[in-house]
Amino acid sequence: MIAAAMLASAALLSACSGGERLPAVPPELSDEAEVVGMPGVKYSTNDAPEFLQEMLASSKLERARLDAEGHKGPLPPAYFLALSGGGDKGAFGAGILVGWTKAGTRPEFRLVTGVSTGALIAPFAFLGPKYDAQLQAVYTNISGKDIMKKRTPLAAIMDDAMADNAPLWKLMEKYVNDSMMRDIAAEYRKGRWLLIGTTDLDNMRPTLWNIGKIAASGHPNALHLIQSVLIASAAIPGAFPPVLIDVEAGGKRYQEMHVDGGTTAQVFVYPTTIRMKEAAAKAGVFRERHMYVIRNARLDPDWYQTERKVFSIAGRSISSLIQEQGRGDLFRIHSQALRDSVDFNLAYIPASFDAPHPDDFDTGFMRALFKFAYEQAVNGYPWAKAPPGY
Repeated sequence: MIAAAMLASAALLSACSGGERLPAVPPELSDEAEVVGMPGVKYSTNDAPEFLQEMLASSKLERARLDAEGHKGPLPPAYFLALSGGGDKGAFGAGILVGWTKAGTRPEFRLVTGVSTGALIAPFAFLGPKYDAQLQAVYTNISGKDIMKKRTPLAAIMDDAMADNAPLWKLMEKYVNDSMMRDIAAEYRKGRWLLIGTTDLDNMRPTLWNIGKIAASGHPNALHLIQSVLIASAAIPGAFPPVLIDVEAGGKRYQEMHVDGGTTAQVFVYPTTIRMKEAAAKAGVFRERHMYVIRNARLDPDWYQTERKVFSIAGRSISSLIQEQGRGDLFRIHSQALRDSVDFNLAYIPASFDAPHPDDFDTGFMRALFKFAYEQAVNGYPWAKAPPGY
């Protein structure tokens, strides 16, 4: 379905309309665009200096919290968690986190990032073990009907996607609610960060959303924006509808079109232009740093005899592109870690896991994958210290 949607979109959408929208932000104003009523809650690739400044400032909040708790001496180690895309294979990351809690060694993460299915996991991971039961329910008790409702083939011509993600919206609203938002805001005020990645389709560049800052803004539209960002991060172009977000620039209103963060990066930790160790040292912040990356996918070649048909060829090519992009992201992040003296740790689905996968979001497959990851984590997950092939 995804392959058909993307191919049909490329061929047909230039000639057909899938719905109205406000004008896109002109390129000369793209760096000025801010969410209506909530400025400073998102970062583009050109906003690394602002990102770094705010990240370092959050260390002061962390220090104040530790002082209030009676902590003495240097700052404790900082732990980063990055959760990748992978669709229903997000059950892998969910299983690791819940099993990690059971093992009693799961740290509190200073920074949690998420893309696509990783974006849906990220709020639960950020808030810690008390949200494990909900995280497990999301990835072991749902099926395809809880994610999408397929449209007719005419959707390729008349609509903005081949499927309606209204069921996913309902699922999102059930779990990502006012109570969760208050908890996220409380952790943000302690100096902890939750970042979600989307792709600004008009600009063809990644956008990082500071979910904690949104939650702590007190704006009446904050919860809806958080839900919208999470949905956007998982909105596979052509398969699921994009999310339009109202912004202001140059005194005028525009709409940005956001889709799956995996369109630009399958996983991320922080902007590559930021030399974390060097910048932190200049600000007087010295500490150990540990990075955990969970790639919700296999990294080995997945053999399949491709049919000599358009959609089969297109779908297989897209799958190959996504897999290699994901591998490239891991090498990039590993290079960052080496440069910034951050301890690197990687988890991914091994080739030995071969449970039947009859359809996307098959409940049986997700339960098997969750159980597999959970048991590995309970027994001490064998984190890789470098990407395969390094």
